[in-house]
Amino acid sequence: MSRWLAALPLIALAALAVLFGAYALHRNPQVQPQALVGKPMPDLSLPSLDDGATVRIREATRQGPVLVNFFASWCAPCAEEHPVLMEMRARRMPIVGVAYKDAPQNTQAFLSRLGDPFARRLVDRDGRAGIEFGVTGVPETYLVAQDGRVLAKHTGPLSEDDARALMARALTGR
Repeated sequence: MSRWLAALPLIALAALAVLFGAYALHRNPQVQPQALVGKPMPDLSLPSLDDGATVRIREATRQGPVLVNFFASWCAPCAEEHPVLMEMRARRMPIVGVAYKDAPQNTQAFLSRLGDPFARRLVDRDGRAGIEFGVTGVPETYLVAQDGRVLAKHTGPLSEDDARALMARALTGR
């Protein structure tokens, strides 16, 4: 009887390993949560990277659709997508950059080194805005319509094809 009691923790651990293994085998890692798509973006205000003044993100959509890009200086995929964002800016796509869980001085150095594609630069130091948007990791980009509705979400670094698709959706508003 005491042998069975001694083996009980090992049996429980083995059962948990089988349970988690079965979950991982049946989970598609390409599926990305799109909870905000089709809904209004969160009505948030964040400090500006430039002067610390509070900026309401929704204000950026007054002129038309915008991209809201969550990025960080410590994020290698963010540096990878940066040339694509610079090209989008050159094509006059307004982009709001939200520095996610990053020190402002690191963000400034990152933008000085790689260029600044953002019409507005905001700081989400504690990650609360990211939680409201449903950010699962950086970089993540949201296409927001003029009425504040989220039209699309892209997780991971943007490729040139992804950028073209988002810009086409921005033009159609769908």
